[in-house]
Amino acid sequence: MTGPAAPAGEYAVVVPTLGRPSLAACLRALAESEGPRPVRVVLVDDRRDPAVPLTASVPPALRSRTVVVHGGARGPAAARNAGWRAAGDAPWIVFLDDDVVPGPTWADDLALDLAGASVATAGTTARVEVPLPVDRAPTDWERNVAGLAEARWITADMAYRRKALEAVGGFDERFRRAFREDADLALRVLDAGWTLAEGRRTTTHPVRSADRWVSVRLQAGNADDVLMTRLHGRDWWRRAGAPRGRLPLHLAVTAAGVAAAVCALTGRPRAAAVCACGWLAGTAEFALARILPGPRTRDEVVTMALTSALVPPAAAWHWLRGQVRHRATPAHRHRAESPSPSAAAPAGERMPT
Repeated sequence: MTGPAAPAGEYAVVVPTLGRPSLAACLRALAESEGPRPVRVVLVDDRRDPAVPLTASVPPALRSRTVVVHGGARGPAAARNAGWRAAGDAPWIVFLDDDVVPGPTWADDLALDLAGASVATAGTTARVEVPLPVDRAPTDWERNVAGLAEARWITADMAYRRKALEAVGGFDERFRRAFREDADLALRVLDAGWTLAEGRRTTTHPVRSADRWVSVRLQAGNADDVLMTRLHGRDWWRRAGAPRGRLPLHLAVTAAGVAAAVCALTGRPRAAAVCACGWLAGTAEFALARILPGPRTRDEVVTMALTSALVPPAAAWHWLRGQVRHRATPAHRHRAESPSPSAAAPAGERMPT
């Protein structure tokens, strides 16, 4: 015999983490938030060497309902899958990043979000706020993080119905970075006939410190964009509400630089000069586009000048790598059936396109 079904508003929280100091602030805010507490908190330890236990970061109010599972250092998609599958039978799973801070009324607002969800609602997203400096213009990195405030369905704070996760198989674990795995899941959920809603709860996403080369490392996401195109078609950008970015320009600038080097090596100085001018013009335009909106400090200008020369070839390399790695990836199969055809979507929900 099976036990009684869990109440419709019960939820579990899943937090994949690498043990960053921000985890303690996240859990403390969750514990102090006004409203119904989660029936379970699942911390997914995705470190390769979990030397220091995560339980030290758990406030007393959450310790009796917190469990720690190991993610195997396979990335956030796999970690979230391990988390929601270990979360018991709660009908809702709320995914939080370990560097967000739920608001003081977050739990009450979440309860309202879940209560207002129709039977066709697969998930509800929070309003993410990114605090920026008030005494100066934001840096390039700060503007990058601020884009999270406009992003759709990001798992920094996203509640999904367990039935929807089960129906689509959860996150695609081929996404090994914290990039696009949330958009992929949302598109598959929408294709399966569910809806997604915008919630009223608020979560703050502080800008963590980053080194000079962070923008170069972020270009690895271009390989994930190739996977998204293979899975969801060339219009996935529009359907996911994602900015297209500068990849075409990066490819053109990189091609000009490569052509300049080839022409110089093969004894064609005039052609090499023309191509080098194209590369220089493209690199300068990119650097200025990043410098002018920023604080224009010496350190920021130097960082933008250096990385603006490295970002285009890094983007091109990862795009090519993605083309090779995902060349045989089949497209995602759309399903037109709705989980509840008669259920009307509440205001604010996005219907599948």
